[in-house]
Amino acid sequence: MPFRPLHDRILVRRIEVDEKTAGGIIIPDTAKEKPQEGEVIAAGPGARGDSGQLQPLDVKVGDRVLFGKWSGTEIKLDGEELLIIRESDVLGVIEATGKMQKAA
Repeated sequence: MPFRPLHDRILVRRIEVDEKTAGGIIIPDTAKEKPQEGEVIAAGPGARGDSGQLQPLDVKVGDRVLFGKWSGTEIKLDGEELLIIRESDVLGVIEATGKMQKAA
């Protein structure tokens, strides 16, 4: 991808959720909310602290992250809708456990 985020920003691809509920009801596109989970596909080098030293990011490329509903800026690169957000807008990293990997 020909894009490199600056400072403490990351480029995220949203992970789409299932179109069915647990009860089997299909949710139409117009009623869906945008997912708040995504995969980091590019990350900046980090932010500068008060002392001027570079503080590396806690997230890395390939991490699955959870972010706020109204976080970031939506962009379109190579026909794909992506999201640029600051690391501070990331609520957490979703760790893959054995149970979650089986379900996926």
